[in-house]
Amino acid sequence: MEKHHQDNRQEARGNRQQDQGHGHCHGHCHEHHHEHEHHHELKEQLVKIIITVVLLIAAVLIEKHTALTTWQLLLVYLVPYLLIGFDTLKEAAEGLAHGEAFNEHFLMSVATIGALCIGFLPGAETQFPEAVFVMLFFQIGELFEGYAEGKSRDSIAHLMDIRPDTANVERDGNLLTVNPDEVEVGETIVIRPGEKVPLDGVITEGATALNTVALTGESVPREAGLGDEVISGCVNISGVVKVRTTKSFGESTVSKIIHLVEDAGEHKSKSETFISRFARVYTPVVVFAAIALALLPPLFSGHFATAFPVWLYRALLFLVVSCPCALVISVPLTFFGGIGGASRNGILVKGANFMDILAKVDTVVFDKTGTLTHGQFAVEAVHPETLDERQLLHLAAHVEHFSTHPVGAALRDAFPDEATDGCQVSDVEEIAGHGVKAKVGDKIVCVGNAKMMEAVGAQWHDCHLTGTIIHVAVDGAYAGHIVINDKVKEDSAEAISQLKALGVRRTVMLTGDRQEVAAEVTRKLGIDEFHAELLPADKVAYLDELLNAKPSTLNAQLAFVGDGINDAPVLARADVGIAMGGLGSDAAIEAADVVLMDDKPTKIASAIGIARRTLRIARQNVAFAIGVKVLVLLLAAVGLATMWMAVFADVGVTVLAVLNAMRAMKGRE
Repeated sequence: MEKHHQDNRQEARGNRQQDQGHGHCHGHCHEHHHEHEHHHELKEQLVKIIITVVLLIAAVLIEKHTALTTWQLLLVYLVPYLLIGFDTLKEAAEGLAHGEAFNEHFLMSVATIGALCIGFLPGAETQFPEAVFVMLFFQIGELFEGYAEGKSRDSIAHLMDIRPDTANVERDGNLLTVNPDEVEVGETIVIRPGEKVPLDGVITEGATALNTVALTGESVPREAGLGDEVISGCVNISGVVKVRTTKSFGESTVSKIIHLVEDAGEHKSKSETFISRFARVYTPVVVFAAIALALLPPLFSGHFATAFPVWLYRALLFLVVSCPCALVISVPLTFFGGIGGASRNGILVKGANFMDILAKVDTVVFDKTGTLTHGQFAVEAVHPETLDERQLLHLAAHVEHFSTHPVGAALRDAFPDEATDGCQVSDVEEIAGHGVKAKVGDKIVCVGNAKMMEAVGAQWHDCHLTGTIIHVAVDGAYAGHIVINDKVKEDSAEAISQLKALGVRRTVMLTGDRQEVAAEVTRKLGIDEFHAELLPADKVAYLDELLNAKPSTLNAQLAFVGDGINDAPVLARADVGIAMGGLGSDAAIEAADVVLMDDKPTKIASAIGIARRTLRIARQNVAFAIGVKVLVLLLAAVGLATMWMAVFADVGVTVLAVLNAMRAMKGRE
């Protein structure tokens, strides 16, 4: 079972290492061409339907006001029948030629040809208008399906609009406009206001605001300045910026997103594969059941000639009603719409099969750094003794001015104007394992850990808060301490409470961080349990334990959420791996099944909510379609159903199921 599970995941992930760069222009043009062709086909279909309706009304009037023979009436009705039914008949013939007879086109063709012929049997009434109506409504159903599929594709095609067509690159003092896939890593590109960011990179000159709505679903612009990373697919709103590229076009965020979403359609959900298998078995059973219904009752009645037309008509109704169109069309369409709706919210689901799994998640396992926290040190509290808060921070930031340690960066960020206040810093000495000592003005300032305080004879004391404690001494006297921590993301606590509201049974945090830091984060966020000081291999071992502890009866699934390279093995191992895509590593995004484009933990609950809604809509369609069909089949068997009921049970149900499936595109939870 476990091996089968792993094989499925391998197959689902597919081979995503395609040539992403060079097909850029061709893919873009092809997409527009395909869209144009699709709209043209729908228009043609609509025109055909309107002409058929006019011709059918004319045929009914001719039948009513003239005394034509049955053969002459057949010729009159054949005109609208062949106009609207030619494509269906052709599909049925092609299916027969390829040994795939039992599809919906074959069922429709047999039922309507039977309806056209039934009037020639002794004592039977003609069913010419019904035959044309069945074909007409079948085509109306196909039109709705085409429209819905187009809308669903549009909801994914909006991603194609984020694909940049050109890049302005600086070469030998000139600014050249080239295809993004011609830009090398390390080259400088210029992005003007209103232009899309063509490649991932770092700003080397200028500042701007970026519109990230196409990638993350966030409407608030993101400020970006010198040294900030920018990702392809955003739109530059305000200033001109120069960017040094860090990835080739094929490896850029925009290319990866588009390929992930394009590939998503290849991976069918369990519901979809079940429906496909069901249709393959179901259709031949229906055909043989219809033959039995037409022949057996008349044979046993003793009056074959008079009973046969009655039972043949019922068999034809049976065929029309039994057509599995509503299921075959609406279920895949629901999942396709759900994937498109999720992508509008900045949630990329790599296949309908992962929608199935997401909807059943009852255990969520988190990495800490970069997932629930920002992954960057920041000053959390300042506890002065002999100075005020500002003075304490001011001295610490000066001493750490040249330090490359993350703690130094956090202190500098907390007191950013230290470079312009005119203080002289000299005799900077970094003492390994202790901290930094420097002369600020005429004072000797030591910034470091408890060992450093003891070395200079300062009377230090510990802090009641958990985190990295930075002590400060001035001329050997203790001046206070600063608490530095990896800041918890603003919406992490909300994410945990949302998951619990959705009925997620268990939340777990696995981290390589210290025990006391992990305990503090767990307490703050309301996570059920944590395991700290883990190596990547330990995370995999703990995840295996959690997978084995899942309740097997409920078909419960486990999701792992992470962002770093060290999370890739665990993301691949979980039932569904969710990666933080905005700042996450490429390895994590590649290994994951769901990618959150804006790194917000609350999007996990959104993803589960969207998946559950998509699955709910698919189940509604299955229950509704089967329920109506069974009811009309029972009526047909006892002779109470009409061809109109049969048409509704097939085409009407299909149209309603397709309209219901389109709700999945909204991407609401």
